[in-house]
Amino acid sequence: MPKILKRAVGRWGPACLAVAMAVGVLAGPRLAQAEEPALLMLRGGFAGDIVADRDSGGIFAFEYHSGPEWELYHVRPTLGLQSTTNGAFYVWGGAKIDLFFGKRFVLTPTTGVGFYSEGDGQDLDSVLIFRNGIDFAYRLDSRARVGLGFHYKSNYGLGDEDPGIAALTVFYTHPLGALLP
Repeated sequence: MPKILKRAVGRWGPACLAVAMAVGVLAGPRLAQAEEPALLMLRGGFAGDIVADRDSGGIFAFEYHSGPEWELYHVRPTLGLQSTTNGAFYVWGGAKIDLFFGKRFVLTPTTGVGFYSEGDGQDLDSVLIFRNGIDFAYRLDSRARVGLGFHYKSNYGLGDEDPGIAALTVFYTHPLGALLP
């Protein structure tokens, strides 16, 4: 079963993400909330032995999700830094779209590319690594969010092998405007 799940995530993950983002772009005016602020995100969780036998460890990340000033068809840029307890490090940039279900629930597909250093963690057989994922959050009155995320990183064929690695995380996002006077 884990090999089947890994193949599905590896093969169909980017296509599903592209479809989700296209739906968000086309239906954005009905799904996106007006003037969502820029967000700072803290993320923590587990990376590794989720869909396949991989080197596992704790994961910690800090991300910036831009505000409406950088929005293009409801798609917004993101930047992130990630480290694991076994010394892996990843810095990436990408795009996200928020799909709202009422005022409180937010589904956010993300995609990106960045540079990876394995440390004592999983060898992904390339320095250039792609990241695809989805976050599900509960939005508070302050526009802060708490939620769960699943992300998959892979070289998507750039290396001799393509092991990929998955991460499950919990996160908290805080509106950037709330940090400034």
